[in-house]
Amino acid sequence: MTAFINKPDFLSTLPDKPGVYKHIGEGGVLLYVGKAKSIKKRVSSYFYNQKQNGKTRMLISRIIDVQYIVVEDDFEALLLENSLIKKYKPKYNIQLKDDKTYPWIKITDERFPRVFSTRSITKQDGKYFGPYASVKLMNTLLDLIRQLYPIRTCSFHLSEENISSGKYKECLEYHLQNCKAPCVGWQTDLEYEKDIDSIRKIIQGNLGSILEELQGRMNIAAKNLEYEKAQVLKEKIALLKKYRAKSTVVNPSIKNSDVFTIISDAQTAFVNYLKVHNGAIIQGHSVEIKRKLEEKEQDMLAYAIIDIREKVFSESKVIYTNIPVDLPTNEIVIICPKRGDKKALVDLSVKNANYFRLDRLKNQRITDPEKHSSRILETIKHDLRLSELPEHIECFDNSNFQGKEAVAACVVFRNARPSKKEYRNFIIKSVDGPDDYASMEEVVFRRYRRMLEEKNSLPQLIIIDGGKGQLSSALKSLEKLNLRGQIAVVGVAKRLEEIYFPDDPLPLYLDKRSESLKTIQHLRNEAHRFGISHHRKRRSNHAISSELTKIKGIGPKTQEVLMMNFKSIKRLKDASFHEIENIIGTKKAKIIWSYFHGS
Repeated sequence: MTAFINKPDFLSTLPDKPGVYKHIGEGGVLLYVGKAKSIKKRVSSYFYNQKQNGKTRMLISRIIDVQYIVVEDDFEALLLENSLIKKYKPKYNIQLKDDKTYPWIKITDERFPRVFSTRSITKQDGKYFGPYASVKLMNTLLDLIRQLYPIRTCSFHLSEENISSGKYKECLEYHLQNCKAPCVGWQTDLEYEKDIDSIRKIIQGNLGSILEELQGRMNIAAKNLEYEKAQVLKEKIALLKKYRAKSTVVNPSIKNSDVFTIISDAQTAFVNYLKVHNGAIIQGHSVEIKRKLEEKEQDMLAYAIIDIREKVFSESKVIYTNIPVDLPTNEIVIICPKRGDKKALVDLSVKNANYFRLDRLKNQRITDPEKHSSRILETIKHDLRLSELPEHIECFDNSNFQGKEAVAACVVFRNARPSKKEYRNFIIKSVDGPDDYASMEEVVFRRYRRMLEEKNSLPQLIIIDGGKGQLSSALKSLEKLNLRGQIAVVGVAKRLEEIYFPDDPLPLYLDKRSESLKTIQHLRNEAHRFGISHHRKRRSNHAISSELTKIKGIGPKTQEVLMMNFKSIKRLKDASFHEIENIIGTKKAKIIWSYFHGS
């Protein structure tokens, strides 16, 4: 069967309505699910847009059928898309990944409910709170609950009939005062449910009302001279206040809100979610999204918001984000704050997303270094708008001291890692005085003329340490060698880390956290280190050589031996007579010793 890219007539029959479309491949395989304000316009764009990326072109080549479902509005389309992606997991759709099942706190739907942690969710038999990215935080909360309220931990069926018949007996938990033995009728439903209601409020972060209630009960107990009871209540208040102090409090005026932020690179996006209640962060969750078809950040964040809110049963009407996102519903207000406490809250979420990203990248670097390198190269390709992966990158830097001893360095990275055996140093030959532009022109010409003569493979990317001037000089040499346009070249200025492209007066500014910028900085720092090291060595050799030429009776070969062994005049002066004698013999050692020490 022929793909619809060759059947534009069919596209005219698609409805100009909001809904979900499905791209079907050979054998009825679902390739991709998408949402659209207009199914007709969105699906048509796949077949008429000539600037699709490679993955999208691959998808289009496999489509043999298009199905669609019309819905009432954009928001219904978003929900349906989310549901179908989770159900069928199409190959070309983004997928949320967190690589683990986070724990939840569950309050069961039974007589005398239980409170415990779980990693499996069955909505029918209880209320779930979470998920908790930190097991330690969840266990701290559960410990607090158990210290405040003695509730049961057993799984007995505590029906009225079982209790009244005396089927159960009090256990050790009762004698340890961890439970009030509802199993034998020593605690009423009403009393127990009151404790459960307080536990719900604590889990939801509503500690203010609990503290007020406990404070009132403590005051009444003290007034009635029930000092032991008042002391117990006082200890409970202290526990709650200690827990609240450990919570991340933002601003009490920020009530029941969600915070969603996203950061991304060429292949992956990372989304963080924070739940805020009465100014305190009571939940946190992060997910990873794999880019499949160069999806926009706004679209990935919208997808994540729908998916995560469904997982955590969020009913918040206000969402704060770090980028504008269009969620087609009037029931939820989305705000992208620019200043104040709400902006600080969003910044905190971005920081958590970045920590999650760094953690995933660190694990990937250890467990799958090849994939890690590939991802960095894809990011550089995307950020610098390259036509191919920069598997081979070279970086140039000049170095001189007051116009003397001018040298240059070329460092080589392969698969985003240094290839130190391929590093090269150059002594500038055709330039007099401190002329960085001419020096760069010379060294780039020499480097690639030799590579062409030796028929070595050329790099996919050249990085010039310097701004537009140094970049222009490098381009002159590539033009002489007929290589201009065959190799991508950029210049990196030190002041603001701006990146210059040939024939483009406006620089590119990469995000300071970008792995592309970090890799470029690594290349530049390596070139600078390697060049400076060579330069210092030449200056040192020149200094010692110049001094030794003044000593009558010490020839060039002896000078070279002394330079290799002592590296500097100071070390030679500080050496003992026997150290010098062991290297060049007694006769010449006496000449050296006499010259420096006068005896």
